[in-house]
Amino acid sequence: MKFPVKQFDVPVSGGSLRVGGWGRAGPGVDRSGAARLTVLALHGITATHMAWVEVAERLPDAALLAPDLRGRGHSRQLPGPYGMAAHVADIVGLLDAVGWEQVVVVGHSMGGFVAVALAAGHPDRVSGLVLVDGGLPTGQPGDVVEVGALDAVLGPAAARLAMTFPTPESYRDFWRQHPAVGPIWGPAVQAYVDYDLVGEPPELRPSCREPAMRTDGAEIADHATTTAALGRVTAPITFLRAERGLLDGDPFYPEDTVARWSDGGAVVTARTVPDTNHYSLVLGAPGARAVADAITSVVSQ
Repeated sequence: MKFPVKQFDVPVSGGSLRVGGWGRAGPGVDRSGAARLTVLALHGITATHMAWVEVAERLPDAALLAPDLRGRGHSRQLPGPYGMAAHVADIVGLLDAVGWEQVVVVGHSMGGFVAVALAAGHPDRVSGLVLVDGGLPTGQPGDVVEVGALDAVLGPAAARLAMTFPTPESYRDFWRQHPAVGPIWGPAVQAYVDYDLVGEPPELRPSCREPAMRTDGAEIADHATTTAALGRVTAPITFLRAERGLLDGDPFYPEDTVARWSDGGAVVTARTVPDTNHYSLVLGAPGARAVADAITSVVSQ
């Protein structure tokens, strides 16, 4: 990686939150030369801060911080409760610890919902939102989530969390065969995959704790709550949609769902990034460039 990450820990309720920093971000930085653009990046439901390597490398003049959210990566030891309120409390603690008063927040997938919850509850800390295939409600406030619907969405991720791998190479092979990730395999993706493993051979496993995934997933599926949170956001919102979904098939967000939020009262500027899927929108070079450009444009708004 041309632009290496600096990792450090921040005390939060129940233990320490692991944080990755790029550019002028992290402990020991001379604030007198702080970057003009300060960015907080929030990953997806089973991901880690290493999902942001490609984006960070396209923002060399920015200071970018990305935590491993509670229950994931090197923050997996943090206990419940999980959920949006817990993530927001952790993030506010992180911002206070590094002395950042206001940031541009970018959130991918579940991280988009965390970003919206942060902007709704702490509007003074957020200058703009970039939501990357996440954060917008996927249904109407009155929709009832059917039994098994959450498992249908989380199924592939839940199955992976139950698996063990004898070696790091076997976990790489698993991801190389993934229809959405295999085609974009490279050093950044491999670093993301390698960082995700915990335990000892031959019982290596993904770092995300299943209770964290299920709690957060249930809150994302609560359309009344996510709609109410979005309605309280005063910062400008840019939404980037992937053409294809988690398995490189049907998109996570149909076009009519996005249109519902970008047409009318919501302050949402939405666009589709061509030839991307839910993963390649942050892990692939073209998607990461689109995300970095969207982040940079927030400053000029």
